[in-house]
Amino acid sequence: MREIVTLQCPVCKERNYSTTKNKKTTTGRLEFSKFCRRCRKHTAHKETK
Repeated sequence: MREIVTLQCPVCKERNYSTTKNKKTTTGRLEFSKFCRRCRKHTAHKETK
């Protein structure tokens, strides 16, 4: 039931990371604080399609 999702930086719109999530238990969109290589700082990366 785990699905691969992509995380996108909201500032520069670059898709930097991919992770998995359980669609049954986590119905909302994931959000992690990750380092963006293009912005060169930590930003809140959000799940995209």
